[in-house]
Amino acid sequence: QVQLVESGGGLVQTGGSLRLSCVASGRTFSSYDMGWFRQAPGKEREFVARITRSAGATYYADSVKGRFTISRDNAKNTAYLQMNSLKAEDTAVYYCARRAPWEANVGSWGQGTQVTVSS
Repeated sequence: QVQLVESGGGLVQTGGSLRLSCVASGRTFSSYDMGWFRQAPGKEREFVARITRSAGATYYADSVKGRFTISRDNAKNTAYLQMNSLKAEDTAVYYCARRAPWEANVGSWGQGTQVTVSS
């Protein structure tokens, strides 16, 4: 069973930046799409960004497009989420996710990392 471990969350002021990291265990990291989701208090978990296994394509939620950048380093088994121009509404627990290209749903989740944006 793969383990996904997020880090990099914290408290930041409006307009600031954070970079989240997600390290995956195992040897098959490059075979999977990676993504980030978030869940704010009282809300459902929502999609933030996805990157294909070869980093050939990226996808973003409209709410973060132009501010967040997803990337990956397959040699390090690590996915990243660079978050710039943070807003109060970005406050949430951010989860790393892994999905096999041949599957419709996410197969593995990280434990989450808290991001708090203060105004």
